[in-house]
Amino acid sequence: MQTHMPFVMPFVVVVVVIIAISVIYGWIQSQKRLEGLNELALRLGLNFSAAEDCELPDRYGFLKQLAQGDDRYAANVLAGNYQQNEILAFDYHYATYHTDKSGTHKEDHWFSFFILTLPMVFPDLTIRRENLFTRVAEVFGYQDIKFESAEFSRAFNVRSPDKKFAYDVCNARMMEYLLANRDLSIEIENQVLALAFATRLSVEQIEANLQRLVEIRSRLPEYLFTQNA
Repeated sequence: MQTHMPFVMPFVVVVVVIIAISVIYGWIQSQKRLEGLNELALRLGLNFSAAEDCELPDRYGFLKQLAQGDDRYAANVLAGNYQQNEILAFDYHYATYHTDKSGTHKEDHWFSFFILTLPMVFPDLTIRRENLFTRVAEVFGYQDIKFESAEFSRAFNVRSPDKKFAYDVCNARMMEYLLANRDLSIEIENQVLALAFATRLSVEQIEANLQRLVEIRSRLPEYLFTQNA
């Protein structure tokens, strides 16, 4: 048994060193991202806060993507007026727990989230990429809304209790844009237009998606904002 010790110890040292390098590299990258977000906020005239914010997810808890898991909070929040729209962009964290024979394990989830405030209250509408889970849900009665464009209906799963509102939002210009940007996941509810991404985006991607958020807003027909005024 002792004859293997000279080989075991160097291996352990190598593993420890690799872990330490990984942690240090992650911290450096995190700091660079924080600096980049702060510079982005200054350039765009937005406010920036790196602090954890538990109140923000509660305030927008009616949005499905912000109502999952435990230990929910926002961080690295950009806020203010962007191209004449009130916006928020932030990293969102939540945790899930699973139990096996070795005990209960926590899994942390992070993604990027964007919010644009609308001037009127609207019904719930979600537009997401069609995938295996949405197709299975349809089998169990969770039907999505179909459109004249077969390509759009195949690419996206659209759900809303108000079909007319869904058709108004998914007009020809909107469908054209979404078919050219198939990674988008959109939710509209109350006075909020929101985009969600499954990972934490880079600073460059955050700025690009602020622009896409505004572009989506521009493709909402103006009569939606005047018909009940």
